[in-house]
Amino acid sequence: MTLPFEHFQPVALNHASRLLNHGPTVLVTSAQEGRRNIMAAAWSMPVEFTPPRVAIVIDKNTLSRELIAASGVFAICIPGAAAADLTYAVGTSSGREGDKFSRFNIPSAPGALTGAPLVAAGCVAWLECRLIPERHTEDAYDTCFAEVVAAAADERVFSSGHWSFREDNADLHTLHHLGAGHFARASAMIKAKPLP
Repeated sequence: MTLPFEHFQPVALNHASRLLNHGPTVLVTSAQEGRRNIMAAAWSMPVEFTPPRVAIVIDKNTLSRELIAASGVFAICIPGAAAADLTYAVGTSSGREGDKFSRFNIPSAPGALTGAPLVAAGCVAWLECRLIPERHTEDAYDTCFAEVVAAAADERVFSSGHWSFREDNADLHTLHHLGAGHFARASAMIKAKPLP
């Protein structure tokens, strides 16, 4: 599979949960019949290993939720620290007011398996997802469940199924939302030692 992103390599689906298990802020992209949207989400998590499944909170009244319900697919793009301003911008504006990809000049390419927009600018990983219809949650809850059908990550910060946050790749560290436009950056990693 040829990816349209320099430094990106496919991530084995059995490692896809590791892209989200540390709780990064994510960008959710969606498209349907010429309309597209991008939004920021702070609440996402893996929920199953095989097949890989995720849960993500997307307000049921948003354009993103409307496009996802219509198309049955979306992408989760994980921004690096260098994309903090972009992440805040797409998280504090509505797609109903115009195409945020055009407004903020966000380059993207359609995912090979879902066609959902994959963000190139400042993102360090992405997951293509197929919505899992949950009739009992669709009208009452904001949580969506999906199966990950493809994933890739920037090998400078994620390789062999593991994140590697170092001083020399600080702009690629993931973001973690603290509220009101404040983010923490994933930083120094520590390795646990076995207890005696």
